[in-house]
Amino acid sequence: MAVRMLQLRTTIVAGLIQVRSQLQTNNPTITSRGMVTASVATQQHAEAVIPAAGADPRIPATVLTGFLGSGKTTLLNHILTAEHGKRIAVIENEYGEVDIDGSLVASQASAAEDIVMLNNGCLCCTVRGDLVRMLAELVKTKRDKFDHIVIETTGLANPAPVIQTFYMDHKVAHHVRLDGVVTLVDSKHAMQHLEEVKPEGTVNEAVEQIAYADRLILNKIDLVGEEELQALTQKIKRINGMAQIKKTTFGKVDIDYVLGVGGFDLDRIESDVQAESSTKDHHDHHDHHEHDHHGHKHDSGVSSVSIVCEGTLDLDEINEWMGKLVNERSEDIYRMKGVLSVDGFDERYVFQGVHSIIDGSVGKPWGNEKRTNKIVFIGKNLDEAALRKGFRSCIF
Repeated sequence: MAVRMLQLRTTIVAGLIQVRSQLQTNNPTITSRGMVTASVATQQHAEAVIPAAGADPRIPATVLTGFLGSGKTTLLNHILTAEHGKRIAVIENEYGEVDIDGSLVASQASAAEDIVMLNNGCLCCTVRGDLVRMLAELVKTKRDKFDHIVIETTGLANPAPVIQTFYMDHKVAHHVRLDGVVTLVDSKHAMQHLEEVKPEGTVNEAVEQIAYADRLILNKIDLVGEEELQALTQKIKRINGMAQIKKTTFGKVDIDYVLGVGGFDLDRIESDVQAESSTKDHHDHHDHHEHDHHGHKHDSGVSSVSIVCEGTLDLDEINEWMGKLVNERSEDIYRMKGVLSVDGFDERYVFQGVHSIIDGSVGKPWGNEKRTNKIVFIGKNLDEAALRKGFRSCIF
C-alpha cells in the first residue's frame, strides 16, 4: 500500500493543480503534500518546511480583515489590553489606528521601534510596507515572546496576497503557518457595501473579504433590526457557506474564536465541508436523483457551491477535470475544500486551496464508512450546473 499511497500523493495532486500566471512561471512544481510552488528552488525549501505527521511546530498566524468601520481596531485594542493570559503578536497595517496608552507599554527600544511589548504580554507591531520582513524580524528577535500572530489588513485589502505569502515565501513558511482568516462585518452598513455595483473589471472588496473567511464576526448587531440582520446573514451564507458566524456588539468575542481557527488544517477539512454541505438543500447523488430545485445554475456574483455525492472517482478523470478547472478558472475560485474517494485506494484524499495554490494529503481510511465525496467551491461567476456535471462525470 505504501507504493500506491505515493502514487495517490503525486499523481492526483499533480493533476489537480495547473497553476496560472500568478505563480509567474510556466513550469510549476509540486511538493509531496500537494503544495504548488513556483520553481524547483522554492519546492526544495517548501519540502523542508512542511512538517511530518504530528504536531506542527510552526507559529500559527490569523489574518484579520474587514471593511472600513467593521470594528477591527476595537477587537485589536481588546487583544492588546485585556488580561487574557495569551501571548499574541499583533501586526497592524501601516494605516492602523490602534491606540496604545503609554501606561500599557512595558518596553520599547526607541520611539522609532516598530515592535512594542505591552504589559499584558502581547506585542504590537506596525508593518511599514513589507509583511515578510516584519514576520522575519519577529521570529528572529522575539520568538520567545509570543505563541500566536494576528495580522490586520487594511479595510480595502483583498486577503489573497497575504494568504499566499504563507505558501509562496519559504522564509515565512519555515517558521509560520496560516491558521485562518477572520473577517469582521459591520452589520449596519455591510449590505450596501456587498450590493455596491463596481465598474467592470474591478472587485468588490467587501465581498472578497467574506469569501476568504474561515470565521465571520457580525459586529454592531445592536444597530440593526432582526429582519435586517437575518437578511444579511443569509446573503453572507450564500457567499460563503463554510465560515462560522458569530454575532456581537463592540467587537466582543472570545479570543479563542480568533485563534486556533484551523481553516487551513487538512485534518479539519472534512468537518468544514460537512458543515457547509449540511446547510445546502441540494445534494448530488451518484444514482442521479438530483435536487436542482434551488433555481440557479450560474451566479455572476460571488457564491459558494457544494457537491456531495457517493461513489468512487476515476483517478485519471478527476485529475484531468480538476486540472482543467484550476488552469482555466483559478482567478475566479477564491477557496476550495474537499474530501475525495478515489477508486483503488482505501484512504480518503483531503485538500484545500486558494486560487491555484492547493495543499492536499492522504487522510484516514474509509473503513466501513460510506464513501461520500464532498467538495466546496467559493468564487465568482461559478456555473453550478457545469461544476456538478463535470464532477459527476469523474465517478464510476
